[in-house]
Amino acid sequence: MPPPILLGCQGISKAFGSRPLFAGLTLAVHEGDHIGLVGPNGAGKSTLVKILAGIEAPDEGTCTRRKNLRIGYVPQHPTFAQGTTVAAVVAESVSASRLEMGEKEQRVAVALSRVGFADPSRPADALSGGWRTRLAIARALAADPEVLLLDEPTNHLDLESRLWLESLLAGSSGAFVVVSHDRYFLQNVGRRMFEIDRVFKEGLIEVEGSYADLLEKRVEILSDQASYEESLANHVRREIAWLRRGAKARTRKSKARIDAAHRAIGELEDSRERSAAPSAGLELTATGRRTKRLWQGTGLTKRFGPVVLVEGLELLLTPGMRLGVLGANGSGKTTLLRMIVGELTPDAGEVRRAEGLRVVYFDQNRATLDPALSLKRSLAPDGDTVVYREGAVHVVTWAKRFLFRPEQLETPVSRLSGGERARIVLARLMLQPADLLVLDEPTNDLDIPTLEVLEESLLEFPGALVLVTHDRHLLDRVSTTLLALDGRGGVERLADYGQWEAQARAHVLSTKNEGRPEPARTPKPSGRKLSYLEQREWEGMEERVLAAEARLAEAGARSEDPSIASDATALEIRLTELEQAKGEVDRLYLRWTELEAKRE
Repeated sequence: MPPPILLGCQGISKAFGSRPLFAGLTLAVHEGDHIGLVGPNGAGKSTLVKILAGIEAPDEGTCTRRKNLRIGYVPQHPTFAQGTTVAAVVAESVSASRLEMGEKEQRVAVALSRVGFADPSRPADALSGGWRTRLAIARALAADPEVLLLDEPTNHLDLESRLWLESLLAGSSGAFVVVSHDRYFLQNVGRRMFEIDRVFKEGLIEVEGSYADLLEKRVEILSDQASYEESLANHVRREIAWLRRGAKARTRKSKARIDAAHRAIGELEDSRERSAAPSAGLELTATGRRTKRLWQGTGLTKRFGPVVLVEGLELLLTPGMRLGVLGANGSGKTTLLRMIVGELTPDAGEVRRAEGLRVVYFDQNRATLDPALSLKRSLAPDGDTVVYREGAVHVVTWAKRFLFRPEQLETPVSRLSGGERARIVLARLMLQPADLLVLDEPTNDLDIPTLEVLEESLLEFPGALVLVTHDRHLLDRVSTTLLALDGRGGVERLADYGQWEAQARAHVLSTKNEGRPEPARTPKPSGRKLSYLEQREWEGMEERVLAAEARLAEAGARSEDPSIASDATALEIRLTELEQAKGEVDRLYLRWTELEAKRE
């Protein structure tokens, strides 16, 4: 017997203007469901999640929810009131509850601790993208939701933060629906999968199992649809031949056959329209250079103030080499890339470039895009055509290649989505033949079909590639070698991503106890026992340790903030805070050890 249904939707449809997103969808979320929701950009994933949350209403169909159901919602782009502290943001989510004031405060403190916040007075509007996501998750968790709805929560998280979120969700006993384009993340947290795509006859498929199970089911369904479409096409051809021979609707039988033929023709047209799923046409262009040594760095060192990000690095880039760069936020990945493309000079060491080396750089901030320009001018700055591989291509055709509609050409870049902006930058990359391709987070906001096309294009690129990305599947599949930065000058070469993840997971699991004593289990001297105050202290010790470790994690993140890397005074203050946080954690573990010894 399946678990009870928390919420369900029957035959729901939604359109914006004349463009339908989806039609006739039926689905249900049960107690304990761990659901991953995928689909191409524009399929309506975010809209569907908002409908499930009750934020939007469907145009047709109905959604029902269990009485008094508590729903937590984490939007794709969280916003917070200016000047609001992180504690106030979370406190707002429990303000309407019937809890006592002390219980509300405890709920807020626990939620902030679970996601790694140590300073509840920190301004929410000053947070980075990753910490804004964490705060939105804390806000949702504080209300103790029965079902948690998360829309692209991994977008601004680095790899270690994604592992943290995986652990949080995979270990949850509650229900959640998470939208994500991170295929490893989906594989690790999903126990049930939904895919929304107009290519399917019902508009939605669901699978009990992982993302890998969904891929198998998808192939099976599309294969069956293709076979049916071929059979239907043969039937339509026979009926059209019969109609052309002069069929007359003089009898009821003939009229019924004519009507059936028209219905079959309409069904075939609909099937073909649905199966013509567009995909971006990415084909990166190389110069064909055969030079063996494209770029070489010897003894490279780069520091900002007292912080050494790279020290003594030896790196050689050759044609066919695909280097993936790993490291936490602030560890120096973008700094290394900027040294490679020549935007930064090393403090020590030597860089040698092949003569006439052609480097193409994808900036993660997409700073090359002018938000005031139209899509047309961004794609074709000098007229109505672009030159691609020595041939002229009209801008309308070029735009369609990257999934843009002709009516979008006059739309300002500022009004385009993150995924659409990323496709503009990729379109520009294709127009520039390169010996060395340097990509800094090219996958942000791209849907899975576009990611798959990008993967194939990178695998076929014959020049050298340097890649920074939070997409683990792309990194693992494309890279021939990995370089891991620790943010303190250390560099480690790895064979594959699995080696780095094993180390990262071990680090996450050992963080609580690394370098700190376990509570001792030594016998207490006879006649000793805890006093009343010591007993109270012991009972609250675990919570105090967890809070101190959260403050330590926050201090670590603040010390790695790249915005203060060149400010020696600010950096020294942050490092002092980090040392103080470490000292507080060590002091608490030592006290815990003393209390444990007295209890036994």
